[in-house]
Amino acid sequence: MNHTSCDSGAQKPLQPLEVPSAIARIKSKIVVLSGKGGVGKSTVAANLAAGLALEGLKTGLLDVDVHGPSIPRIMGLAGIKPDMAGDTILPVEWNWNLKVVSMGFFLPNPDEPVIWRGPVKGGVIKQFLHQVAWGDLDCLVVDCPPGTGDEPLSVMQLLGPDAVALVVTSPQDVAIDDVRRSVAFCRELGNPVLGIVENLSGFHCHQCGTVHDIFKSGGGEKLAEASGVPFLGRIPIDTEVGKAADQGEAYLAVKGTSPAALAFRQVVLAAVAHTEAASATLRAGA
Repeated sequence: MNHTSCDSGAQKPLQPLEVPSAIARIKSKIVVLSGKGGVGKSTVAANLAAGLALEGLKTGLLDVDVHGPSIPRIMGLAGIKPDMAGDTILPVEWNWNLKVVSMGFFLPNPDEPVIWRGPVKGGVIKQFLHQVAWGDLDCLVVDCPPGTGDEPLSVMQLLGPDAVALVVTSPQDVAIDDVRRSVAFCRELGNPVLGIVENLSGFHCHQCGTVHDIFKSGGGEKLAEASGVPFLGRIPIDTEVGKAADQGEAYLAVKGTSPAALAFRQVVLAAVAHTEAASATLRAGA
């Protein structure tokens, strides 16, 4: 069986979808991807968005993980329901610079599973981009579920070729094998890769101050080098990062001087540089 196409002939190239007018006023779009689950992708996405907002950039955070939306908990917004203006969704504001939308805001019962097929999920993602009052944003960060399936594909097609990917991996070879496919996925669609982040890269011990390589390290950097994309750094395991996410205080991971905070900071600065470049390009074309 051909697992990439139901057609017995050659696979047809994917066509870009119509770009929603609601996102035409967004200067840069960063899609957080990973071919592997459990690598801390949502934590990276949340802290990236929070970090951009704390840098003074008008930022949006869109969680399109339909089956396991974790952004509301990480951002301390669980149980909040967005307001509506007619058919338009008004994003939930985390602070004055960050607007958040997640499937988790619309679930009537958070304990019930979402059992949807691809077309329905694609329709919801389209609604989140077409019918959300994002307004003028410097950057939209999109948190996708793991893999290269319906959600990442819909997001990339809707956002268009100027959307860039931030690919998250953990150090193990089993993760690197899957994440390599995410890089290939972006190239197949024609979307640039902003860089690769190696998360869970060693354990930072607060008592002795050293980093212990529990899952080894260096896999993300080797993948970046082999793929010809930037390596944005290693984020060590830090119990305070997980604790902050459970308590809905994602901003803690981009403040302070801990190794994890400094690593997050490097990712944020790379995103700031990309956003400034995208803004300059838009001004030049105006």
